[in-house]
Amino acid sequence: MPLAAAAVVIAAVWPVKTWADRYLPAGLGYAATVATLAVVFAAFTVAVYFCAAQVVFAFERDWDRFNVLYLRFAQWGELWGWPLDGQEAYGRLIGAARGLLQNVYATLAYLGFIALLVTFGLPEVPALRIKLRETFTRDEQRKVLEAVEDIAVKTRQYLGISTLTSLLTGVATTLLALAVGLDLALVWGVLNFLLNYIPVVGNVIGILPPSLYAFMQFQTATTPAFVLVGLTVIQLAISNVVYPMLQGRSLSLSPLAIIVALSFWSWVWGIAGAILAVPLSSAIVIACEAFPSTRWIARLLSEPEERKGWLARRPKGGGRQATSGEDGD
Repeated sequence: MPLAAAAVVIAAVWPVKTWADRYLPAGLGYAATVATLAVVFAAFTVAVYFCAAQVVFAFERDWDRFNVLYLRFAQWGELWGWPLDGQEAYGRLIGAARGLLQNVYATLAYLGFIALLVTFGLPEVPALRIKLRETFTRDEQRKVLEAVEDIAVKTRQYLGISTLTSLLTGVATTLLALAVGLDLALVWGVLNFLLNYIPVVGNVIGILPPSLYAFMQFQTATTPAFVLVGLTVIQLAISNVVYPMLQGRSLSLSPLAIIVALSFWSWVWGIAGAILAVPLSSAIVIACEAFPSTRWIARLLSEPEERKGWLARRPKGGGRQATSGEDGD
């Protein structure tokens, strides 16, 4: 998983390295690329810390009101045989906190290893081209290099589309929270921005925290229901319509293939697999498309030719559908 994540990061950041090499010496261009990655990682860390700190501050500020609501939930839980109060509930909370802390430590360890792989992997990209030329015949070189370059281009397109749709989701969520007077509006926007990088699952998770918080804040059914419906509409409009459509056009994956890929890679690698599912599956499709013996696999996972033409708004006419490496990307 760290190796796959590092490959995706290198593919995404390589244009920065190319641009820096045009204006800076080779060593400084490399340093500028690593510095760019460090800035992105720092921004991600600050965003997560900001969300957590704001939520903790809100609970400290309105503890009495939330405590009363918690006691109501505890009474409801006891009626259903799932106590939320007392020593047993305290043990559950401690266990959940320990599990969360272990996940944080594991995530930091993975991120550190990924950063190490990216740092040492960036200088190896030019050497990899030379090794490929020395290993394969001229025709094989062309196919392999075209496939690798196409994978890198599609990965950057996917990350760009994900960032755009995540930004739209975050802004729309923030505006909705401000419109209804929901506290922590910016927190919910940042949370949905980050979670939107996980297809489908992140969309569902992003709806629940602000809806539950709205119920705790307003303690009525009308406003929380409006928040829930509003967030659902936002997610359906952006994440389940625009997002798969743009993915299918840029990555040539069918929506069903995206869902299956998400399920498979999530089963293999958890949340990290969900984030990497689309780039990895796209890489498999492009690699299979490059060789006749595996091209049928790419055809099964790709969008049908008619639908790809409709999604891309291409004019009707003769000629076959361009394959990966032939579409000008």
